[in-house]
This record gives sequence, C-alpha cells and structure tokens, in this order.
Amino acid sequence: MTDNDTAPKGIDLPAVSAWLDANIEGVEGPYEVSFITGGHSNLTYRVRPARGGDLVLRRPPLGAVLESAHDMSREHRIIAGVGQTNVPVPAALGLCEDVEVNGAPFYVMNHVEGTVLHDLETSLASVTNETVRHGLSVDVANVLADLHRADVDGIGLGELGRKEAYLDRQLRRWSRQWEAAKTRELSDMEDAYTLLVEAKPEQRYTGIVHGDYRLGNMLVDPVAGTVQAVLDWELCTLGDVLADLGYLLNNWAEDGESVVRGATAYPTMAPGWMSRDALIGTYVERTGFEVQGIAYYQAFQFWRLAAIVEGVLARYLAGVMGDGGDTDLFREQVNSLAAEALRLVRTLG
Repeated sequence: MTDNDTAPKGIDLPAVSAWLDANIEGVEGPYEVSFITGGHSNLTYRVRPARGGDLVLRRPPLGAVLESAHDMSREHRIIAGVGQTNVPVPAALGLCEDVEVNGAPFYVMNHVEGTVLHDLETSLASVTNETVRHGLSVDVANVLADLHRADVDGIGLGELGRKEAYLDRQLRRWSRQWEAAKTRELSDMEDAYTLLVEAKPEQRYTGIVHGDYRLGNMLVDPVAGTVQAVLDWELCTLGDVLADLGYLLNNWAEDGESVVRGATAYPTMAPGWMSRDALIGTYVERTGFEVQGIAYYQAFQFWRLAAIVEGVLARYLAGVMGDGGDTDLFREQVNSLAAEALRLVRTLG
C-alpha cells in the first residue's frame, strides 16, 4: 500500500506532504489527511502532522467548475487581509499555485477549534445556556458589523473587486449562472429576477461582502458564546454590505417559524437567540448604518441562493462532487427558495 492509498480523494499525499514540509513553518510529517464534510463547493481537509499544530487545506472541487468561485489565491488573499481586522479568521499559512503538486492550486491555514452550528439539533445540544445564545447572537452581529466597517484599502483588499454597482453585477452574474446550470425551467426564478431588477435600490454602504455569512459558516465557542472563526470566503467580494445582512436574516429563523423546504431547522429557532429585529438593532448600533428596505436584500438573497444550490445540484448530477448528495432534496430546496424570493419581492412598494 502506498502513502496515497490512505489519503482522501483530491489529495496526492506524498506530493502534498513534501510541499508542507518545505513551505509551512513549525510542522513536520508524516501527515494524516481527512475530509471535512459540510461543504458543497471547495473541498476542505484536516491535516494532522506528526509535529506541530493541525492544519486545514482547501482546494477546488474535482472537475470543471465556475472558475471565479474557486480561486484559491484569491481566497487565501482574502483571509490574509481580513486577518488584520477584528474579524476572527484562521491564519493564512501558505498558498500552492503549482498544479503539478496536487492537480489544482490549494492553500493552507491553521486549524481553529470550535463548533459549527449547522442546525437546530446542534444548537440545542452544544449551546445549552440561553444567556450564551443571546451573547453569541450579539457577537455574530458585531463581527458582521466589523467586517463591513473594515478599511478595505488599508488591509490590501481595495482591488479585490469593483466597489460600485454590486447588485447590478450580482444580478447579472447569478442570472448567467442559473442559465448555465439549470436542470429545468422554473418560472419563479425568471419572474423574481425581473422584479428584482425593477426594484433595485441605490447602493448606500460599500465594503467587504462575505457572501455566505451565517452560523453554519462559523466556528463558535459554545461555552463562552463567541465567534472563533468565520469560514468559507469563496464568494467574498466588494460591494453593497447590506446584502450580507439580508442573507443573515434569511438564515435567522425564529422559534415557531417554518423553514424553507429542503432545509434543516435553523439553529436560531432554539430559545434564547435574538429576534431578527434585535439582531438588526445590534448591527445598526455598531455600524451606524440605516437599513430601511432590507426586505429587498432578503428577496435577492433567496433568489441568489436558489441559483447557487442549482449549481450544486448540477455538479452532483454531473458526478464531479462525489457521492452523497440528495439531488431530490436540492431540487426541492431550489423550488422553495425561488418561490420565497418571488413572494418577498412582490411585497415591495
């Protein structure tokens, strides 16, 4: 048996081990590599060295994908830049752009201990104190506020993307992505897009937009009630920061609410978490921003997420994301997200 027989798919263990020994200070092989589940896009692995602290390696998914969403050097640059702010992120340790090493670029960061609150069950089991849930709510809002107030030029991210016309760019991008990836016709997507274009507000606040800011993309300390690290920066760009707030609100369901079909029960449906209004209030207090019209951003984010999930569905159907994806569930989720986007955008004056 060779060393590579013990590595998960997507990792050339001998070549990656040699690169780690040569490029990452403070660690030494042999290395044990395991796949970290939970993502449907870039692939994430935990690396355990014989000497030194654990690492995390990120690489693009196997097969052809939307290139701009899987740029490892860009993601590494974002984490390195955001790491200069108060926003907690893993430390960016190294980037390999030589595809001869592992078949695709990858980057390495330090491993951060913490719990990912994927769903209500995890929230109830991990964060057992309602006071801690409230404190964690405050931290989630404040971390987002700090991200949105960051000096993008001062941390070297001023050229990450165009700062203006964010909604125009996003509507065009995800409309094209929908057309390229859709597995069937869906009138709710087309109708919602038309209304979103017509109702588009002016951009008031410009900064770093994470693109997928929710509890499921964070490592938290369930005892202290703090965010330990914000993860999954592959959709990050510059633009209208209220898009992040709209997305967070969509993922901040309150106790007793129904969930989008195809989605798990949200972690914030447990007692003790802030209400959406209180979350908005905390964010506004930290930023000083005015957030009237936030419902537009919620509608936009439901529509955008439908396009993203459709892309995941298409990749699973094409066999480039491995086994284990429930394609019927993804399809149902897309249908529900599109319907909710259309319902919400129709309520706008």
